Amino acid sequence: MHPHHPLSGQQFDLISQGRAWGEDRVFFRDAEGQLRSMPTGWTSVAMEDPFVVVAAGRSLFRLEDLIALAALVRDLGGPEATGGGSGKGQGL
Repeated sequence: MHPHHPLSGQQFDLISQGRAWGEDRVFFRDAEGQLRSMPTGWTSVAMEDPFVVVAAGRSLFRLEDLIALAALVRDLGGPEATGGGSGKGQGL
């Protein structure tokens, strides 16, 4: 788990793993016996991303993340970002 998560460093018995709320999650019982869940990626159950393993720290960004970022910037940029603006008479 992330070092700042309240359950960081603790170990729990895995009850099950599956998709819930649109993501892969692990299910476990906390110290009080209450069934809890969290994203699998926050745990040691998750497999390491193959890109991260192969990049071995040499790349800060994955291609799919850069493509998603470019789409977000394009969508937030309005007409000028997609070439729809005339560019004439517009000041900063």
